[in-house]
Amino acid sequence: MEDKRKKRVRYKLKKVTSRNRLTVFRSNKHLYAQVIDDSVGKTLASASSKEKDIDMNIKDRKSMAEVIGKNIAQRSIEKGIKEVAFDKGQYKYHGLIKILADSARNQGLIF
Repeated sequence: MEDKRKKRVRYKLKKVTSRNRLTVFRSNKHLYAQVIDDSVGKTLASASSKEKDIDMNIKDRKSMAEVIGKNIAQRSIEKGIKEVAFDKGQYKYHGLIKILADSARNQGLIF
């Protein structure tokens, strides 16, 4: 079921917009976010919970998602990317995914 949702979401995104894509992946332990240019197939900016500069003392996954959202927004704005299309992938838009998206929006990313 998840695979069908992921394909449907990605197909609609690519059909409707030509913006760079902010994609999110969530595992049981970690959270990853990437800004991808689909015309070239290249990752322009990324942030994850596995990075060394992120404080691993943050036990709460919700606050970790907020930090990752801020990081991905700052890194993409530094590269000159302010408008992206949010690719939630196979996940529903709630919980960690929603927190990450909201914190990226608050930092100035438009989607």
